Amino acid sequence: MSGFTVDSPQPMLSASQATPVSGFNLVRFKKITQVGIKSIYSHGLRSLLTVLGIVIGVAAVIAMLAVSEGASFEAQQQFRDLGANNILLKSVKPAQVEESSQRGFGPPQAVIYGLTNADVRTIRDSIPGVSNVIASRIVKKNVWNLGLSTNTDVVGTSVDYPYSRNYNLRAGRFFSESEVRDHANVVVLSDEVAKLLFPIDNPLGQSIRIDGDYYNVVGIMESEGFSNLGQNQAGSSNAAPSRVFIPFTSSRSRFGETTTRQTAGGVESETVELHEAIIQIDNQEAVIEVGAIIEQILERRHKDVDFAIEIPLALLRQAEASALRDQIVAGAIAGISLLVGGIGIMNIMLASVTERTREIGIRRALGAKKRDIITQFLVEAVILSGVGGLIGVVLGIIIPFVISIGWGMTTIVTPIAPLLAFSISALIGVIFGIYPSMRAADMDPVEALRHE
Repeated sequence: MSGFTVDSPQPMLSASQATPVSGFNLVRFKKITQVGIKSIYSHGLRSLLTVLGIVIGVAAVIAMLAVSEGASFEAQQQFRDLGANNILLKSVKPAQVEESSQRGFGPPQAVIYGLTNADVRTIRDSIPGVSNVIASRIVKKNVWNLGLSTNTDVVGTSVDYPYSRNYNLRAGRFFSESEVRDHANVVVLSDEVAKLLFPIDNPLGQSIRIDGDYYNVVGIMESEGFSNLGQNQAGSSNAAPSRVFIPFTSSRSRFGETTTRQTAGGVESETVELHEAIIQIDNQEAVIEVGAIIEQILERRHKDVDFAIEIPLALLRQAEASALRDQIVAGAIAGISLLVGGIGIMNIMLASVTERTREIGIRRALGAKKRDIITQFLVEAVILSGVGGLIGVVLGIIIPFVISIGWGMTTIVTPIAPLLAFSISALIGVIFGIYPSMRAADMDPVEALRHE
């Protein structure tokens, strides 16, 4: 990788230049660096191919960490939206009942399962630190506006429901405490239901019909986001699923104290008092412990496992741990590219040492010390890895933006990723440049001058 020849030794350092006045000689180091740059430039194609491995490695490290960080952020944000101080309870049909229902065995039967109002009262009254309990009942109904209709979930809940789930309103408002007390016929539509029932008109202030009762539309929720966890899971982004919301008291008054649903073929009917309950805790540090207590209470009160508990804080911590593992794996895979690039640097440097054997002999004959030879080759290796690292950092920052724009994925380039990748690339230049440098410095000057 050198431009030196036996006939033109003038770039080499003389004996006087190789001997420092005291300690580190900046002038001598500057000359060694200039010689290294000339050597790299004189073998441009070979230097470019050597740098390419470092470029790919650094860019891969930054890009993979950015994609992993973006995916981790999205997953964690969904759990944060559920509320770190919340515990989510859901009614679940017992496994044995579900199995017999699917097989169609036995005569028609009424199945009673799930959360009850007594469960909620027990949790509220017996566990310190519970600040609020938001219960919900879900009834599947046909919702009408003149000749337009849709079959959707009618959720009877309280005024705190949208805040506990981090749902946002697109227009209007949620129902008030006074409307809950008065069993008022008011309804808040999801954006999807609003568009189905009112494709042209503004729904606010108009009425829809559920069964034989009319409800005044007071609000519209935000459209369901792409990152929503889904109606059948524990939450969403900041958009409510495709549902309509009415006061809990209105739901009990209009549809009864319990919800009965006839299944396909009239095989059985199901009775559920509460479908969901959100338990809000004062102290975030106690959420997981309170969740365990709630599970014990429900297990004592329920013969069958007909409930599910989800703790967003625990899920968030699991997601953070999983994200850390994913980033370590991604960094390790990308680091292999850097390792391959370092091996490439060592290979080229060893070949360069062999090619420049006579040059090394001449330099030693002129008075250069071993440390001068070592510095010469180390400088070249560090320059190669450093330039490759800089190019890789630029590409590594550009690639995540291209992925975000082209594929709509969330990517996050943290400041530590480019700094870490570049530092590793420079370190690789030193590590993989040491052996070739030591091999060049250990050559016998006489034998080196005889080399053809």
